[in-house]
Amino acid sequence: METEELLLEPADNRVLANLCGQRDEHLRQIEQRLGIQISNRGNHFRVIGHATAARTGARLLRELFSLAASERLDPQRIHVHLQESAVNEPLDQPADAAAQAAPDTVRTRRTYIRPRGANQRAYITSIRENDLCFGIGPAGTGKTYLAVASAVEALEQERVRRIVLVRPAVEAGERLGFLPGDLAQKVDPYLRPMYDALYEMLGFDRVARLVERNVIEVAPLAYMRGRSLNESFIILDEAQNTTIEQMKMLLTRMGFGSRVVVTGDITQVDLPRRQPSGLRHVMQVLPGVAGVSFTFFSPKDVVRHALVQRIVEAYEASEQATPAGSAVAGEGGAVDGEQEQSAPG
Repeated sequence: METEELLLEPADNRVLANLCGQRDEHLRQIEQRLGIQISNRGNHFRVIGHATAARTGARLLRELFSLAASERLDPQRIHVHLQESAVNEPLDQPADAAAQAAPDTVRTRRTYIRPRGANQRAYITSIRENDLCFGIGPAGTGKTYLAVASAVEALEQERVRRIVLVRPAVEAGERLGFLPGDLAQKVDPYLRPMYDALYEMLGFDRVARLVERNVIEVAPLAYMRGRSLNESFIILDEAQNTTIEQMKMLLTRMGFGSRVVVTGDITQVDLPRRQPSGLRHVMQVLPGVAGVSFTFFSPKDVVRHALVQRIVEAYEASEQATPAGSAVAGEGGAVDGEQEQSAPG
């Protein structure tokens, strides 16, 4: 065990209270994440833990103290900062060394997006360097958001001429009935997460104009058959709900100068029971193919509410504890005797 002593200056009770949180909840959050102990008297802090963890905790306290002087901290902001600081990586690897391993940001005209953690950095690098990229992992890990950001960046840098958003129209265990309106209006509810990201990066008016000019195209997966998409950035979201045939069909739509990003979560399959998932199948077929990359996210990459990470981990532990051959609700693509596949982080 090692002890790190640090004095945070200038001493300011308001900033210190902001740093520590109500009843020191921010300090407890850092302790739990790093496996350390933090105590303080005023602006004098003591961090106790294994050598690397203690040094990391001291570094984080200095960073958060600087942030606390200019912005209000809450548990969500602490969680995001921990993700950005790559504390989920092996603690014997310096966080800034991992940060230098890949480009830091995705730049668009309205904003720039910084990846949070090693897996997000690897994901962005894979999208830039490969024509076909898969992002697989639980909800809240930024798979879809970063794919849309990369598509907007490519469009604004004129590396592609259009963005094509594709998603299988599969209901999540519900019966929604007939949806009125034209094709775009029928598909809109299924593509809302990608639209939200586009609005944030391009603005409502510009997105509307680009959709009207077909620079941004919205298409249900079933309507992609027979097409050849050149100079396009194609995003297939919720790919765990594709069949094997649909996945093959979509991947063979790629034309010259195009890039495809496929995202999905193999633990949330909504296909009819015993219907194999195209995403599960492609994970066995395409590894090792030149120009294809897979990025696997784990619960530690979740950047939503901190509770989401714990929920995902609890479900994962429950599924791993289920005996082989048992039926598990929600595994639409599983067959008898198939163990739930745990994606490597």
